[in-house]
Amino acid sequence: MRHPVRARPLGKTGLVVSEMSLGTWGLSGDGYGSVDRSDAEKVVARALDIGFTLFETADSYAGGHMELSLGTVLGKKTDVFVATKVGVDRTTTPPRKRFEAAYLREAVGRSLKRLKRERVDLCLLHNPSLDCLTAGEAIATLEAMKSEGSIAHWGVATGDSETARTAIDKAAEVVEVAYNLLHSIDLHRIAGDVMVARCGVLARSTLNYGMLAGMWTKDRVFPEGDHREGRWTRLDLERRLSQMDGVRFLVKGDVLTLRAAALRYVLSNHIVSSAVVGPRTVPQLEQLVRETGAGPRYLSDEDLAALPRALQKVGIQT
Repeated sequence: MRHPVRARPLGKTGLVVSEMSLGTWGLSGDGYGSVDRSDAEKVVARALDIGFTLFETADSYAGGHMELSLGTVLGKKTDVFVATKVGVDRTTTPPRKRFEAAYLREAVGRSLKRLKRERVDLCLLHNPSLDCLTAGEAIATLEAMKSEGSIAHWGVATGDSETARTAIDKAAEVVEVAYNLLHSIDLHRIAGDVMVARCGVLARSTLNYGMLAGMWTKDRVFPEGDHREGRWTRLDLERRLSQMDGVRFLVKGDVLTLRAAALRYVLSNHIVSSAVVGPRTVPQLEQLVRETGAGPRYLSDEDLAALPRALQKVGIQT
């Protein structure tokens, strides 16, 4: 039996999910280098045992094998939920975005088989363009599949506030956006829209691809196959690491690490339905859960009030 954990409503979906969800991009081997499938499944199983009830993935992760792993471990359990993203076709080189009706229907059908489920709990468009939401057939297709019963709820995973706001205007039930100590502006820009529409929010990149673990030096080198190798120039990496000095004051009392402060910051925002975390090993997962502390309150009101000015001093817009 899984242990009770803190949970939050997922917007207006009617679902109540664990306040942390397991993101599986890192586990798939696509983002940070290879991971043995059995090791990945151990992380999923341990998250389930700890009490995670939401698992975030994509049909493109490891060419569909991450969905297969989730299907193997989670099976047909009705008290846990899978959010999967669709719309990236990796059968071509380079991969391409595809949000036409026929492709989305085929993608959802493949996901259902891999996940061993009768319907997708939450289907997210995988970083669609603004035009896709306003002029394409993607949203109408998702609504049709919801009516037909192949998906239960739908939303949009996006990298900018304008697309997220448009998705909310188009009745998306959930939006997934990057949200962390160093990048909070997108969620802050749409906070009012989220509250008015009662939209669920999945906060991803909660540790800013590992930077907010607070363990990197300015000469950090990433191995081949790690997406961070080309994400930042050397100068940009040095600048970003220096900006972290603006948030180190949060590490005190029972907040023992910068990583703990970063995760607690995300959980302190009441409009966040679930913070997506991406551990690649069981010890990493256990450490993240342990460091959330007794919460709420996750961080003091005084520290949260001081953060905007502290971040602005180091050049981070909030």
